[in-house]
Amino acid sequence: MTKRKKDGLVAKNETNPRETYTVFSNPDSAARERLNILFAGESQTAPGHRLGPKVFDYYLLHHVLSGRGTFRCGDNEYELRAGHSFLIEPERLVTYAAHAADPWRYKWVAFTGPGASELVEAAGLSLLRPTADTGRSKRVGVYLERLMRAFRSGGGGTQLLAPGYLHLAFAQFAQLLLAPGSAPAGSRDEGKETVQQVIHYLTTQYAEPLSIEAMADSLGYNRAYLSRLFKKHTGVTPVSFLLRLRIDKGRQLLRERQELTVEQIAASVGLQDPLYFSKQFRRFHGESPSDYREAMRSL
Repeated sequence: MTKRKKDGLVAKNETNPRETYTVFSNPDSAARERLNILFAGESQTAPGHRLGPKVFDYYLLHHVLSGRGTFRCGDNEYELRAGHSFLIEPERLVTYAAHAADPWRYKWVAFTGPGASELVEAAGLSLLRPTADTGRSKRVGVYLERLMRAFRSGGGGTQLLAPGYLHLAFAQFAQLLLAPGSAPAGSRDEGKETVQQVIHYLTTQYAEPLSIEAMADSLGYNRAYLSRLFKKHTGVTPVSFLLRLRIDKGRQLLRERQELTVEQIAASVGLQDPLYFSKQFRRFHGESPSDYREAMRSL
């Protein structure tokens, strides 16, 4: 059984007391800022804990404190351990999982805004090089811990402290990745770019009554070819990806828009049949939308 506590949200599995989850939201998050930090947290994962394949609407940086795990982005898979960091870019299909015998503990921070991509580029991180190894240095972990403390205290200087600590963390990556001779391997891959076009299309149009045929036509590809290419690179078909995306968006609305009915939420994510939405929600998450919403209300 899992216990939840809100802000910082703490979850602890009674069968494995080492498994923990803590997150603090930015008490002064403002979309007007060029760099808007949304939340930060820390987790000791369970053995084999897995997320994805999925996409995020924001940048999400993880820094591994201990243990091991894998991070998959596109066709590339990375074996990561303590001292490694990995960056998830918005709308990039990713999967990451803890090692079955030595699950990782990591800190993370989510951020967005016009200045986010500038910060990432300045640090030398990219789709071809989404990871960095800072070795035994504890500076990145320390900066993320101080960022979390700034959120926890909620003082008036949060909007200055949080971006400052994030910049310091990324400065560590820049010193490592932009050193002479550190250019990433790899070249332009048209297949990957096409798959990214599909992901962008689906993540921006999921609320519409779209079809894979119409999407393929708009992108200028044969439907069968596009489906094969997408599955080759992601492991799932466009249809399966779209359904999971819609259910994930519906889950978010169940948490954040308590005034909406399940029928309204289903329609908002492009599913006109609320019974089908409820059935698929239960298939993915093991409970009905109503039960999930009630559990969120008790936090």
